[in-house]
Amino acid sequence: MAFFALWSYVLVGCFSISTAEIETFNLSALYPPKWEESPSQFSNYTSQNGKYVVNPWVYPERLGLYKILLSKTAKYFQRFGKDNEQNPLWGLPLQHGWQYSSGRLADPTRTTDCGYESDPLCISEDSWWADLNYFLCVLPVLGAVDSGIMGISSDQLVLLLPPKDGLRFCNSVSSCQSSYPETMKKWKAFYQNIQLPFTSFDDNLKYLWAAHTSTLEETLKKFEDRFVYYSNPEVEFEKAWCVSVDYFASLHLHTTLIRIHEFQRGLPSRILVNEDKIPFIKDFSDFQNIFLLGLDTLYKVDSASGLTQQRYPEL
Repeated sequence: MAFFALWSYVLVGCFSISTAEIETFNLSALYPPKWEESPSQFSNYTSQNGKYVVNPWVYPERLGLYKILLSKTAKYFQRFGKDNEQNPLWGLPLQHGWQYSSGRLADPTRTTDCGYESDPLCISEDSWWADLNYFLCVLPVLGAVDSGIMGISSDQLVLLLPPKDGLRFCNSVSSCQSSYPETMKKWKAFYQNIQLPFTSFDDNLKYLWAAHTSTLEETLKKFEDRFVYYSNPEVEFEKAWCVSVDYFASLHLHTTLIRIHEFQRGLPSRILVNEDKIPFIKDFSDFQNIFLLGLDTLYKVDSASGLTQQRYPEL
């Protein structure tokens, strides 16, 4: 375990940021792509019969759910920093924004135009990244609705399912509680904890990471068939990313706006192809190559130890 802790600290330590540096950031420049154009309140979505209808298979509409979530929870993090920068939920929309900008939400089969030049805002249900991110959007949002933080009742929000594989996805508080009861409990516990007057920031992170890792553990197995759509290096990166999340969680990685923005500088800016050889990818920075090497090493050693198979048999 000492090796895993060492590599985790190395990866996270690359992004240490001082208080003085934080003061120099223009926060709005760090927001995910199209943040300003995405819905900022439920009334910005289509309304039918008193219900808000959201299509989470369109990038700005899924992003808008995060934006509302960040807004509704802002008051609980005011004492930790100004301008909602210390809200630990920032990690979720920033990850979604990276997936969008790196082309990982597009149709990996290339049998449709979803996510490409003629339909750039479309999110493909055949994308492994998009499918897992769906649950890392919908479960946190519905957990917040169930906790009362979002200001609407559970029957006021309608989430559209994808056209082909709708049965793989839950889309309401009741259906997600039925399919993922333990994970929904953990998201609700996080929201209950942040409302306590004297809860610590690290305690908030503990609850957040417990819900995050539970989401991956419960949903990852549903989409292993998507791996066939990607190159071997991309599949290895996908698996390494899942494994690394457990170690970031154990360290209570701060998932605040500035820290995750800086952290994501190490992530690949495009989908990996078979010709890519880590850490010698020519169009990636030295920093990206080193970061990918760290993830790959962590994954391989974790797999060799048998720990990966215990948590994620499908990997």
